[in-house]
Amino acid sequence: MYMCVSPEDQKKTDHLLALDGARERLQLFKASLLEEGSFEHAIDGCDAVFHTASPVKIIATDPQAELIEPAVKGTINVLATCTKVSSVKRVILTSSMATLHSPNFPLGPNVLLDETTFSDPSVCEEEKQWYILSKTLAENAAWTFAKDNNLDLVVMNPGLVIGPVLQLTINFSVDVVIDFIKGKNTFNRKHHRLVDVRDVALAHIKALETPSAKGRYIIDAPIVTTEEIEKILREFFPDLCIAHENEEIDLNSMTYKVNVEKVKSLGIEFTPTETSLRDTVLSLKEKHLV
Repeated sequence: MYMCVSPEDQKKTDHLLALDGARERLQLFKASLLEEGSFEHAIDGCDAVFHTASPVKIIATDPQAELIEPAVKGTINVLATCTKVSSVKRVILTSSMATLHSPNFPLGPNVLLDETTFSDPSVCEEEKQWYILSKTLAENAAWTFAKDNNLDLVVMNPGLVIGPVLQLTINFSVDVVIDFIKGKNTFNRKHHRLVDVRDVALAHIKALETPSAKGRYIIDAPIVTTEEIEKILREFFPDLCIAHENEEIDLNSMTYKVNVEKVKSLGIEFTPTETSLRDTVLSLKEKHLV
């Protein structure tokens, strides 16, 4: 297995090299999303490519430079290299549920999102949802490129991912759980959807190993309320009280329904949110991150 990271940055690589069999079977390569051709050495000789890298931030001073360009150009750089390597049979792209969250119609409890739903870039721009815009433009560009170049592309659309952490640094989604532990409500919501990293990882593998896999796959969990999250986390932090939320905004944005039957057809059985939250906290404690 080949991975593109910065081998010199031990914080980003030590946990990878500590995995079982990594010393024998894992090779690390340095690459940049914005550097054309920098993925060639990593992809050369591979049967399949998982492209998972994209910047994640909700607030951006310069959305074009911080989010949009790395997401779109980085995706096309990887896909372009894949078309030059004859051994590559399939590419699995990690997109996001964000590419469904801002369609050109209002969300609500009677709306069902499925793989045919796409965020509208004009809506994203109007609402200044720069991360959603970056992921939407990147996925749209990927589909166009794949069609034009006859590339076997499968796209995974996970929601907010939590679960046990391997690394000693905090990523955006795990930081949401840490905020809960601190009594903060990152998105000012009553309703949340938290999908387990182990389910997301397995779905990626199944998308590679299943010859009939095609198109997009939503990987998202059922709604869980702030009160339910608070109850679970109080097993570890008895005095926890999570901040109140704006229910009016919440009703319009997070109470939609999600069709996950397609990813279930790959053999995915979702981990209960309660288990994911507990395992996240135990992992954070084990690594002294909380």
